[in-house]
Amino acid sequence: MEFVLQYLDIILHIDRHLGGLFEHYGTWIYFILAAVVFCETGLVVTPFLPGDSLLFAVGALAGAGLVDPWLAFALLLLAAICGDNANYWLGRRVGPAVFVRETSRLLNKRHLFHAQAFYEHHGGKTIIIARFVPIVRTFAPFVAGIGRMRYARFLSYSLAGGLLWTGGFIAA
Repeated sequence: MEFVLQYLDIILHIDRHLGGLFEHYGTWIYFILAAVVFCETGLVVTPFLPGDSLLFAVGALAGAGLVDPWLAFALLLLAAICGDNANYWLGRRVGPAVFVRETSRLLNKRHLFHAQAFYEHHGGKTIIIARFVPIVRTFAPFVAGIGRMRYARFLSYSLAGGLLWTGGFIAA
């Protein structure tokens, strides 16, 4: 049981453990970090993962010369974009099926139509701004998929938001 608690502590507070993880796992840690960013942005059930603090900690380690900032930037940007895309397509594929009941208070067809209209007018801004808001960054691509935001438009704003997010936090 103690092992499970230690493992959970590392996952939830990976930013605090990065130095030791780099020493122990070497270059494999880049892929572990990319997996954390992918899961935080790409899986609707993992918005609790520490994306912002993780990127900030990677930037601090890069400033200390312990991490290659360009490799970290490239891999974490790729993970963020891939996560957004997975979440978008999940929303687009399974999301509308959730909105079939007219009597549901939370998930009815009227809300689906509102989401579609919202993303038609404000989708780009939402995708970029949501990238900087924990938890919201996990759900925005999913809702964009549900709202049938045009994929090319979604992808361009996801790329812009990902560049700003990863670059901004790593450079900070």
